[in-house]
Amino acid sequence: MESTTSSPQPPPSDALEAFPQKSMEPADIVVLVLYFLFVLAVGLWSTVRTKRDTVKGYFLAGGDMVWWPVGASLFASNVGSGHFIGLAGSGAAVGISVAAYELNGLFSVLMLAWIFLPIYIAGQVTTMPEYLKRRFGGSRIPITLASIYPSTHSLTILQVDMYAGAIFIQQSLHLDLYLAIVGLLAVTALYTVAGGLAAVIYTDALQTVIMLIGAFILMGYSFAAVGGMEGLKDQYFLALASNRSENSSCGLPREDAFHIFRDPLTSDLPWPGILFGMSIPSLWYWCTDQVIVQRSLAAKNLSHAKGGSLMAAYLKVLPLFLMVFPGMVSRILFPDQVACAHPDICQRVCSNPSGCSDIAYPKLVLELLPTGLRGLMMAVMVAALMSSLTSIFNSASTIFTMDLWHHIRPRASERELMIVGRVFVLALVLVSILWIPVVQASQGGQLFIYIQSISSYLQPPVAVVFIMGCFWKRTNEKGAFSGLILGLLLGLVRLILDFVYVQPRCDQPDDRPAVVKDVHYLYFSMILSSTTLITVFTVSWFTETPSKEMVSRLTWFTRHEPVAQKDSVPPENPLSLTISQNGTTEATGISIQLESVQEATTKAHSDGVSPKQSKVLKAILWLCGMEKDKEEPPSKVEPVIVSLEENPLVKTLLDVNCIVCISCAIFLWGYFA
Repeated sequence: MESTTSSPQPPPSDALEAFPQKSMEPADIVVLVLYFLFVLAVGLWSTVRTKRDTVKGYFLAGGDMVWWPVGASLFASNVGSGHFIGLAGSGAAVGISVAAYELNGLFSVLMLAWIFLPIYIAGQVTTMPEYLKRRFGGSRIPITLASIYPSTHSLTILQVDMYAGAIFIQQSLHLDLYLAIVGLLAVTALYTVAGGLAAVIYTDALQTVIMLIGAFILMGYSFAAVGGMEGLKDQYFLALASNRSENSSCGLPREDAFHIFRDPLTSDLPWPGILFGMSIPSLWYWCTDQVIVQRSLAAKNLSHAKGGSLMAAYLKVLPLFLMVFPGMVSRILFPDQVACAHPDICQRVCSNPSGCSDIAYPKLVLELLPTGLRGLMMAVMVAALMSSLTSIFNSASTIFTMDLWHHIRPRASERELMIVGRVFVLALVLVSILWIPVVQASQGGQLFIYIQSISSYLQPPVAVVFIMGCFWKRTNEKGAFSGLILGLLLGLVRLILDFVYVQPRCDQPDDRPAVVKDVHYLYFSMILSSTTLITVFTVSWFTETPSKEMVSRLTWFTRHEPVAQKDSVPPENPLSLTISQNGTTEATGISIQLESVQEATTKAHSDGVSPKQSKVLKAILWLCGMEKDKEEPPSKVEPVIVSLEENPLVKTLLDVNCIVCISCAIFLWGYFA
């Protein structure tokens, strides 16, 4: 092992360098270039074959996705490069406890399809703020949520994935960090802007296959290097950096490294927090987050959406074996770098005095794999990064366009909405690049834990509002808004305190305030959820009951009620609902209005001669699916009866599969608990 050859003060620089003289061979570069060309080809193919010039075509992929691309896209959207880097890093640092997040998500993604999605379909919504607007009325709650959705993702998944992927590329290709980021964002934004959700889902399906193949190969090499699972268990506790101080506990492996359930007071992930505090942010992510729900709403029908969720749930078992265990192997093979315990040495190894566990996965790829396979794993990391970025870009632009921009400009044409959605993606790309230094400064020793702690401060209030809206008919707008604002303010205070009072290094005394030092972020999630729940319940109970229109088909208990006719629809326009072929719908007002605007636009073009466009402008409009040279009647969506009915045989098969999947998850919980 390397620990026998290195010393606390080694003269040569390569003894402690994270990736000494390791770079990609020409064969690796060829594999990576082929991957980029293949993904771009798939993205552009899906761009050409789908209808992108309508709101439904661009933001909901036309509503005709079958189960397997939906499932692959759910998994790929969730597992970004931050997962590969972060899960492996946490595995190297503290063991398998971090896999609890993945196993928890397995239950949540099934709850999406079996419990929450029927409510969204019955309520005929396309975005989550739109659901809240229909359920509670008013615009305070949807506007608040539409404003914080992009920022929540920007603070967590988007920035961390981008930083993690760029670090990987920087170390393997020896490129400048910002050059690596800009290159990735350019390719990603190209097919997201051009193709919308259809391009995102099809490329996600391709990238899921590439991710799984590469990760399985690396897992095989990792276990072979240490003699399988038994070798991992025996050697992990002996993986100590040779440069650590003998009279310090810093850098020692945890005694409970192979257990998920840990001490409720002194551990890094207390078991009550895992069971209760972790579940609420998990529900928010899988059941109410636009990134995930939008993929399920793009399915043909409820059965295909359930099939997609089942596929994603089975795949959620894999990160423990594909990422966490290989991270622990990396600590065994490279203890002086991955398990470095002295701040000065860690600074030299990976420019992070808090610890270098996050280099565990890149270290395995570049040191363990042969030429060619290294290129494949580079493609895996890029695939993971791009799938997360495209998902967030598309969903954030959906919310901004349909909930914020349409609120500001209610008479905006469909063409304007398409342009605004694409421009917002480009703006998000720019902000992402500018935010990178903040992530570099604040991410600490474990990247994945950075994501989860921020999630525990911002997501529980939103999740509780959705849960109360879906399952308690008495919940009203005043109660939901009061609970949401109080919860977000409390979470923001704790988030600021966490940034002000940074966690000290292992060898330093902990002088942080008790509310930061003694209250684990998962416990704070439980406190935040309870406070929001009590506030929503109390205010709703003592204020007016919501109207029947705000409850009908918008809760679990009323999802099968007949469609209520709305008095607010002008009598001269008999079409009150525009329903898509997959059982989801466009927002009523948006659909009616877009048709009238299209008619007016078409009439205007037919009266006069349209001005000639330059070839450059024509190319840009074609790429964005907005070429309108030829006259054509406004596209109308045929109204179809909304139905939650499923084929009895298919429904039975899906339900049995769901029970099998849950049983597998419970077994894994019990085995590793």
